[in-house]
Amino acid sequence: MLNERLANHSRSQIQQWIKEQCVSIDHKVIKANYKVSSGDKIIIEIPEPEELDLVPENLDLEIVYEDDDVAVVNKPQGMVVHPSAGHPNGTLVNGLLYQVKNLSTINDVVRPGIVHRIDKDTSGLLMVAKNDHAHESLAQQLKDKTSLRKYVALVHGEIPHEKGRIEAPIGRSKVNRKMQAVIEGGKPAVTHFEVLKRFEGFTLIELQLETGRTHQIRVHMQYIGYPVAGDPLYGPKKTLKGNGQFLHAKLLGFEHPTTDASMVFEAPLPEIFEKTLTTLQEKD
Repeated sequence: MLNERLANHSRSQIQQWIKEQCVSIDHKVIKANYKVSSGDKIIIEIPEPEELDLVPENLDLEIVYEDDDVAVVNKPQGMVVHPSAGHPNGTLVNGLLYQVKNLSTINDVVRPGIVHRIDKDTSGLLMVAKNDHAHESLAQQLKDKTSLRKYVALVHGEIPHEKGRIEAPIGRSKVNRKMQAVIEGGKPAVTHFEVLKRFEGFTLIELQLETGRTHQIRVHMQYIGYPVAGDPLYGPKKTLKGNGQFLHAKLLGFEHPTTDASMVFEAPLPEIFEKTLTTLQEKD
């Protein structure tokens, strides 16, 4: 019963509550190494969530497109999408509040306008909703798999075939709670890829998502034996130097929520990505 009640909380979160003396047995505060006995009455006083003060910040975001309903942003590598306890400021949302002003209110207060996310060290395009009608439309397109999302990645190894389809369920790793993994009973996940260029020891590929699971591309490419270069979580320790994984959301397409017009946007690779490809080309 206790496990069911705590299913939505991570092990690290519970360990933090123990450190903060929020967990007691028979009204006595315990340490993490306490061995539970039959009949123990475990009391967990879950602290109130930390309130984050959303402050508009001039982060000089690259707004690729904007109208009364939507905005398209080219997120730089290294930027978190929305505030959290570990990242209270300097996020994409902080920058949007300064530059875009009006944002949808459907998500919770720390994620205004955010319809979908990409990882902190993944660069590229994101669509942003400026009102709730637009948010509902864009979110439904993601759910219906009618929006277009294409990525470019540099992966370890030389993929021998030209195209591939990865269909493997993804869920939280049972070994490391910070990671996702291909697991039995995970959520359905499908990734398509096509080889763009091969280098000695590496392959440049284009990927298209059918689903949008957490870390999907990174997990799927590791699963088939070609992890994304520079990935500190799913890649090998000996990898290319950069600012994280060489993964870029280059193409974004959707139907405009008001005009129904087809909208397609493309963002060039970051400078460090281009320089790395040039270096690999020169070695061949």
